[in-house]
Amino acid sequence: MQSEARARVTSVALAEESTPCGRLVLAATNEALLACVYDTAEAVRRRAARAGGSGVEFRAEADATPGQSAVLTEARAQLAAYLAGEIRSFSVPLDLSLASAFTAQTVLALESFVPYGRTATYGELAAALDRPRAARAVGMALGSNPLCVVLPCHRIVGAKGSLTGYAGGVDAKRYLLATEAAA
Repeated sequence: MQSEARARVTSVALAEESTPCGRLVLAATNEALLACVYDTAEAVRRRAARAGGSGVEFRAEADATPGQSAVLTEARAQLAAYLAGEIRSFSVPLDLSLASAFTAQTVLALESFVPYGRTATYGELAAALDRPRAARAVGMALGSNPLCVVLPCHRIVGAKGSLTGYAGGVDAKRYLLATEAAA
């Protein structure tokens, strides 16, 4: 399925979204959300081009297709509702074409392994993936999560509960965990 998903990435619309936990770049295909990252649009372009080859067409949000606009609108609405504590998970369709197979496996396990409002350690997640010695690899996979916030890598903490290793920074991780705890 991963290679099929990669083959579909031919046109991507990019948008920036300011949130209480930082500026996020959203990327959408006609069918799904491809990225929600604390990064630059240029970095997302490079990742998408590597995943889809040289034929990927990038569009500004103003030039998005109707399908891309619909995905971006839905992603924004769900992101706002999540950050307001109104929803606990996202239902916008997701495309993990920008993730390696191990990263996809790791980030897809997050929601079922670490429920909303809870945390787990990198080692606990590695053990849940039947790779008990792969805590560092899990950390690397989470660091390249192309769907931050949506696939909740912020719920993974250091062995002693420290807030380490989040693409948006420790303040963003703290904000997201506090938002979940308050809800």
